[in-house]
Amino acid sequence: MGKIRERLNIMKVPERELVKELYRLSKVNWGVDDGFYPLGSCTMKYNPRINERLASLPEFSWSHPIFWELYQGSLQIIYELEILLCKLTGMDAFCLHPAAGAHGELLSLMIAKRYFLDKKDYGRTYVLVPDSAHGTNPASASLCGFKVKEVKSDQRGNVDLKDLESKIGQDSAVFMLTYPNTLGLADEGIKDIVNICKDKGVLLYLDGANFNAIAGIVKPGDIGFDFVHLNLHKTFSTPHGGGGPAAGPLGVKEHLKKYLPYPSVGEKDGKYYLDYSNAESSVGKIESFFGNFPVLVRAWAYIKALGEEGIRRNSQIAVLNANYLQKKLSQKYNLPYNRICKHEFVLSEKGLGVRVEDLAKALQDEGFHPPTIYFPLIVKGAIMIEPTETETKQTLDNFAEAMNRLFDLSITQPDYFSGSPRKQYVRRVDLVKANREIIPTDRRKS
Repeated sequence: MGKIRERLNIMKVPERELVKELYRLSKVNWGVDDGFYPLGSCTMKYNPRINERLASLPEFSWSHPIFWELYQGSLQIIYELEILLCKLTGMDAFCLHPAAGAHGELLSLMIAKRYFLDKKDYGRTYVLVPDSAHGTNPASASLCGFKVKEVKSDQRGNVDLKDLESKIGQDSAVFMLTYPNTLGLADEGIKDIVNICKDKGVLLYLDGANFNAIAGIVKPGDIGFDFVHLNLHKTFSTPHGGGGPAAGPLGVKEHLKKYLPYPSVGEKDGKYYLDYSNAESSVGKIESFFGNFPVLVRAWAYIKALGEEGIRRNSQIAVLNANYLQKKLSQKYNLPYNRICKHEFVLSEKGLGVRVEDLAKALQDEGFHPPTIYFPLIVKGAIMIEPTETETKQTLDNFAEAMNRLFDLSITQPDYFSGSPRKQYVRRVDLVKANREIIPTDRRKS
């Protein structure tokens, strides 16, 4: 062992010193367990520890998917989770393979392309996307070979129906709609949108990134959506951020079921098996095995523990918290869409004495993670806040107090913000330089 250590580039430090350094580094980053994390459109809520323990059980963590038919418990969870998600969304089948929300998006468009090819409807080359959409929507469409048309929003934050009608047609394959949208608003014209799409033979896709607002309340399949992806890591309890882990399963209605990737999990006489029966009609495999399986375990446990009523209650509290916070902050901040919101809301920089970026940096010194800023792009200087259902009224009040105090300070003492943050491990960085000159550095050589 001594000779091996000499050949490796490992610092020679006592174990005690190593543990101290690792513990110090563990406190540098900000996580959900540190405090309020109101990152809009990310659903950074508390994740129950029981779900972590279940996902880390050796029966799950040490099982290898090549031999999964030997692991009946793992297959049972996948089988039951698909049924649970179908019940919550009104879909007829789910594929649990996608390893991220954008992965589920891409799969939906692969299915749409195959669907129209089978119908010999070769002219459908466009995907329609609202101007408030997540950037992954047009990116997924482009990656799948579609061209993109952007649909405008109206003055109330809804899809502009006149603009939609002018752009949708026989050349349109899919309308990708986030519901509620990234402004945190339920589209008031949703029934008209469904009818317009159905009249033109266009598939309607739900970006389920904001499902935390409607889970247990609204079933997209009952509204008229043809497919929906869900971010299990957001709505259904997996710690996420910094690139993962994630799961973005896709649910479809019956007419699209045969195109789902294989295998699925079937059950016969109490025994679970891998089902390859749709291999010929499927769009093919998009992920090895079943994606990020521990995320599926956490989601299964979360749904089983809460039940449909508990999930509905969580969504209601998420909406209540967002509206409470919106009311408190809109007394000082500009609220571009003055409506009852769902799980999140968007303020703007109008009236603020400094840049939104400066506000976000100063907020870190107040003990809060900043909200999402500069998105959605249709709001200039956007401040996107999602409190989730797991925060107390006291936390919301403390956050609102800090935000309002910083607003006043931006008017009376704007120079204060130039030095923020002052208490953080990393001070202010040059964001433009960081994005234009991405140079990973090995600190051991510096």
